[in-house]
Amino acid sequence: MKLVIQIPCLNEEATLPLVLKSIPKKITGIDEVVVLIINDGSSDKTVEVAKQHGVREFVHHAHPMGLAHSFQDGIHRALELGADIVVNTDGDNQYPQAEIGRLVAPILKGKADIVIADRQTDNISHFSPFKKLLQKTGSSVVNWAAGTNLPDAASGFRAYSKSSLLKLNIITRFSYAMETIIQAGNKNMAIVSVPIVTNEKTRESRLFKSSWEHVRKSALAIIRAYVMYKPYAVFSALGVFFLVLGAIPFIRYLILYLDTNHGGHLQSLILGTVMLIGAFLCFVLVILSDLIRTNRILQEDTLEHIKTIRFKK
Repeated sequence: MKLVIQIPCLNEEATLPLVLKSIPKKITGIDEVVVLIINDGSSDKTVEVAKQHGVREFVHHAHPMGLAHSFQDGIHRALELGADIVVNTDGDNQYPQAEIGRLVAPILKGKADIVIADRQTDNISHFSPFKKLLQKTGSSVVNWAAGTNLPDAASGFRAYSKSSLLKLNIITRFSYAMETIIQAGNKNMAIVSVPIVTNEKTRESRLFKSSWEHVRKSALAIIRAYVMYKPYAVFSALGVFFLVLGAIPFIRYLILYLDTNHGGHLQSLILGTVMLIGAFLCFVLVILSDLIRTNRILQEDTLEHIKTIRFKK
């Protein structure tokens, strides 16, 4: 059983040694542990530091490509190396690497396809009340979209089985965290959560400049993933919404028409007609989007088959 621990890095020379030193050399149920550094265009001595600590496997980007792209490239390289399980952690030493054994245990026991560390954000002192609220709200939205029950959907400390990675496809370029959960949930994968205690904060997040930027980008990623897997639910709801709105002006027109003290009120008919046209278009989109969804499922099955052949070891 081969475990690949991948670490996306962008200028992490100061904290990377702490991460590498704390990675366990032996883990119960694992025969081989390989550390993989995804160098996302670092301009400092991240690569040199990694080599000094015995790292031999790298993926290099000439310039920063972003977390999601780094994650995807790392996964491809890990599968090329013959990984049975891949653990993703961060180079800022936020996560306790000593817990990797607990993280992979449910996969080794056949009880999970994906394991996500629960940072227990309520207990993190440097998280503001507003950030804690955002984390809870974001996790609730993701759980609703994915049909899961995860306390910390944004956590990047995760373990993936090889079979789950063959099924997942990263589309967003912001963060893979939310998208992979929604995909996995809609593909009926087993996802479990393991509580951990994070290390002390070493630096500010580089993934986003402000909480509002994080909210905006995360919301777009969630909406895109949800519409991709449940388009009929989205467009059916919109169709019913416009249908009800369109019926109201017609009812108003009928009432006023029967009242001989009022005129024609053709504006009600015009507004109602526009709304009903919107409802009709939404119901057409239900049919078209479901056909597209069916075609996408067939393409994903083909892609999974191709990846299975490519990464067969």
